[in-house]
Amino acid sequence: MNNILNWLDWVWDSREQHKVKHLMKDIVAIVFFATVANANEWTQIHFFAVEKEQFLRKYLKLANGIPSHDTIQRVFAMVSPEFLQKFQIRWNELLNSNQGEKLKKNLAIDGKTQRGNGSAKQKPNHIVSCVDENGFCLSQKLTDDKSNEITAIPGLLDDLNIKGSIITADAMACQKDIVKKIKSKRADYVLALKGNQGTLHEDVRLYFEDAELLENCAYTKTTDKARSCIEVREYWQTDNISWLSQKKEWQGLKSIIMTRNTITKISTGEITTENRYFISSLPLDAEQAGKAIRKHWMVESYHHHLDVTFKEDANQTLDKAAAYNLNIVTKLALNALKLLDVGIKKVSMKGKRFMTSLNPEKYIEKLLEV
Repeated sequence: MNNILNWLDWVWDSREQHKVKHLMKDIVAIVFFATVANANEWTQIHFFAVEKEQFLRKYLKLANGIPSHDTIQRVFAMVSPEFLQKFQIRWNELLNSNQGEKLKKNLAIDGKTQRGNGSAKQKPNHIVSCVDENGFCLSQKLTDDKSNEITAIPGLLDDLNIKGSIITADAMACQKDIVKKIKSKRADYVLALKGNQGTLHEDVRLYFEDAELLENCAYTKTTDKARSCIEVREYWQTDNISWLSQKKEWQGLKSIIMTRNTITKISTGEITTENRYFISSLPLDAEQAGKAIRKHWMVESYHHHLDVTFKEDANQTLDKAAAYNLNIVTKLALNALKLLDVGIKKVSMKGKRFMTSLNPEKYIEKLLEV
C-alpha cells in the first residue's frame, strides 16, 4: 500500500499553480489517514493532521504546514472522482493480484443515499456501489436519485472486470438492458423480482405456489441462530421455464428461484415467513443459487458500516463533489481496515478505527506495509 500512495502523484490539479500552497496529493492522503483514524468531519480531519504533523511528514511534503479544515474540504471537492475511482480500482487490483482465478465470485450491487448531503434546496447524493463477497467495495457511481440506479449500473459494470462472476441486485436493477450488459461481460446474474416487470413476478410466484411443481424443483436449506432467533432459509430452483412467455426477452435466462425465510423468536415462539422470487442465468444448482442470494447481504452490511462505523449520514457536507469524494475515500478506509490486524480477535470495524485513533503511527504504518 505504501507503493500505491505514490500513485497520488498523478492526481490532476486544476488550480492555478502559482497560488497553490497545499499539494492536492497531501490533501487526499490527509483525508484518507484521518478517516482510518476515526475522523468523520472536516474539523476532525484537520485536528488529526495538526496533532500528527510530524508523522505525516514522513510521507507528505506539507510545504506550508497543515491546511485549515475549510481548505481541506474546498480542495478535496476539486479532486476528480474518476481519479479516486481509478485509485480505488488500482488498489483492489494489487490486493487481488496473488489470488488467482476464482470460480463464480459473487458481486452485490445496491444503492445508498448520503442523507446529510440533502437540504431544502437539493436532493442528497445517491451512490450505487459494487461489493464483493469478502466485503470489499470495488467501485461506485453517483446518481441524482434512487430511480436513476437503472442508468448508473451499466456504467458501474463497465468499470469492472466481472467475467466469471455472479451479479446480484434488488428488483430496481431487474432490467433487460442491465441483464444484457452483464451477459456481454461474460458474467451471470441473480436478480430479485417485484411488480416492476409486468406479469413476470406474478407468473413466477404462481409457478412456485403449485405444490406438485415445487416438489420437482432443486432444493436446499440452511439453518442459523442469530439475535435470539432461529432463521431457516429455503431455496427452490427450476430450469423448467419453457412456459415463461417473457423468457426470450431476458438474455441468458436459465432458471427461476424462490426463497423462503422463516424466522422464529426463541423467547416467544413468534414465527414470521417471507417468500422472495428471482430470475437467473445460472444453471440448475440450488446450493450455488442460494449462496449467491445469501451473499447479497454483504452490500447491505457495507452500507451499515458507512452509517454506523463512519457516521456518513450525520456528515452535513452539502457540496456534492466533496461529499461524493469523501464517500470514495471512506470506502477505501473501510477496505483498508478490513485488512488491518490489531492483535485482537473478532474486533469490530468501529473498534479498529478507535484503536487506530489511539496510536495512528503504529496502525497506519501497519497498513502501509500490507
